[in-house]
Amino acid sequence: MEKREATTVFGEWAELGKDEKMAQGHESAVGNMLDAVLKNHADYRFIDAGCGNGWVVRMVKQRKECKAAFGVDGSKNMVEKAQRIDPSGTYLHTDLMTWIPTEKVDIVHAMEVVYYLNNPELFIKSVYNDWLNKNGQLVIGIDFYTENTVSHSWPDDCGISEMRLFSEEEWVSFFNAAGFKSVKSWRVDPKEGWAGTLVVIGTV
Repeated sequence: MEKREATTVFGEWAELGKDEKMAQGHESAVGNMLDAVLKNHADYRFIDAGCGNGWVVRMVKQRKECKAAFGVDGSKNMVEKAQRIDPSGTYLHTDLMTWIPTEKVDIVHAMEVVYYLNNPELFIKSVYNDWLNKNGQLVIGIDFYTENTVSHSWPDDCGISEMRLFSEEEWVSFFNAAGFKSVKSWRVDPKEGWAGTLVVIGTV
């Protein structure tokens, strides 16, 4: 299979409706991530980095503690679909490696996104420096990591050219190197043959 950029592949998935199946598959892990982070903030502004069709943004916007929630994604087709589903929402097509929000937020969430970027460690440092307010938090969910051996074939299976494989310890080290405090990691829904979704969270 010819390998292409993730944004190209996911753009096609948006047209084919595969994004809805992705959302369903990630629902449990995202629920766990949101439970872990939203409880720490009375009023908050929220960014979903790699928002896909906007399903997480729509979920978070419904909470009364949320003052603003918006999504950014590298796939134009995904962003356009999010805007069709949620015309009043804010969704931006942009390069996550270079984009900086005009106003810092309290929570940045990223599910199954960061390992597609060309420099995940630099992205995490950028979120720490340029995206988050004091006491703000970054939470990421990852299925493609060293300990989850069943995932190692995904670059070939999905035909995606750039997927960066790191261990749980390495992901935690990226947070620590960026300056995050109280860095924690855990796995959601592990079972036989599946190490679970790796979650990492840190506080500015």
